[in-house]
Amino acid sequence: MEHPNAWNSYDDAALSELESLAQDYRRFISENKTERECAATAIAMAREAGYISLDEARAAGRTLAAGDKVYAESYGKTLILAHIGTRPLEDGLNILGAHIDSPRLDIKQNPLYESGDLALLDTHYYGGVKKYQWVTLPLAIHGVIAKKDGTVERVNVGEDAGDPVFCVTDLLIHLAGDQMQKKASEVVEGEALDVLAGSRPMKKAESKADDEKTEIEKLADKEPVKALLLSKLAEKYNMEEADFLSSELEVVPAGPARDCGFDRSMILGYGHDDRVCAYPSLVAQLEATGLEKTGICILVDKEEIGSVGATGMTSMFFENTIAEIMDLAGQAGDLPLRRCLANSSMLSSDVSAGFDPSYASAFETKNTAYLGRGVVFNKFTGSRGKSGSNDANAEYMAKIRAIMEKGGAAFQTAELGKVDVGGGGTIAYILAKYGMNVIDCGVAVLSMHAPWEVIDKADLYEALKAYRAFLKWA
Repeated sequence: MEHPNAWNSYDDAALSELESLAQDYRRFISENKTERECAATAIAMAREAGYISLDEARAAGRTLAAGDKVYAESYGKTLILAHIGTRPLEDGLNILGAHIDSPRLDIKQNPLYESGDLALLDTHYYGGVKKYQWVTLPLAIHGVIAKKDGTVERVNVGEDAGDPVFCVTDLLIHLAGDQMQKKASEVVEGEALDVLAGSRPMKKAESKADDEKTEIEKLADKEPVKALLLSKLAEKYNMEEADFLSSELEVVPAGPARDCGFDRSMILGYGHDDRVCAYPSLVAQLEATGLEKTGICILVDKEEIGSVGATGMTSMFFENTIAEIMDLAGQAGDLPLRRCLANSSMLSSDVSAGFDPSYASAFETKNTAYLGRGVVFNKFTGSRGKSGSNDANAEYMAKIRAIMEKGGAAFQTAELGKVDVGGGGTIAYILAKYGMNVIDCGVAVLSMHAPWEVIDKADLYEALKAYRAFLKWA
């Protein structure tokens, strides 16, 4: 079965819509490189589209009815949006679920040290990465610094033209004989992914007695480069070294997403996994009107490390939020909630591995995703013997085919590489535990989990069309 290239089907109007979407998406992923930033921007977009918070609705004593739009967020990292449909919630929900965390380097809680007249920040990589890909790149630092007094300072350094950037250094080729003999997984070790943050020493306050010196001036006597860096942090963020203990600082590639290729048909950017699915899911949700079944968009954290924690999909946040919505809609109760979840359908909006001719031996060509051929359905993920996967049933796949045909969305099906080569997982199996139908549906990506990944604009456009069609399904 051949799936034609979607580009061949577009007229001028479709190309214009495609380019507009691509431009908006490039801006979104360029400006939102962490889960906190994605959630905050999504909330702002939702409020502009008429959504109110579930807390506001509850405080106002609102009764939710068809057409109402509410959202709930968890710790600023996970977001659920709901557009109430005309049918009872017990009939089920149409759910789009994507994750907004991406592989990166996290700065440790006690990170700052000086060595060899350089100041460095110790990191712990987050998610599945090839560690050697993160050296000698311009890097930015995004995140928050929470103070004991309850204030929170937001950090975003390395993105503006006038900002400094950071990097992880690598060993020069002239001295790398031993390094070049190592396995790729060991060429750069995790503890060597330290971020270069400064080299200028603070001048010593030699005219002052020790009991007259500030703590930073005392530090300058022993570690002058570290002392100057701390003085800069104190000046900009009113931060002391101990505030690292209550900070969440993420190191990501610096710079904006860009068009890729002479024909500008692709986008090179950080965090396509999984924001290339999260963004069109969000857009489809915010655009939706006149829904029969209630439409839900989930933008969730922690997928890259197993969907754990209070902001991961395995938390009770999703179930609790739906229970709250049903209560405000006058349909509360444990049994109605169970029926609602069991009768729901979901697209687990996550990326798929795009066929790369440079590494063709990793793919089974009849069952792989190709850039430009539309949104990708993975009936199952997991690894080898489908271990750890949600395996969608045939009847649901047939319904999906009908929905895509009705919505005019180009689609293809794929597996994640050859059977014994590797594998991966998504949030699909977590929602499937409620008994609902779930299938993975997303965009093909080249260089997945690398600092810079590649997607095709046509696949982004077809994903939006697919998500629009799914939300309308009754």
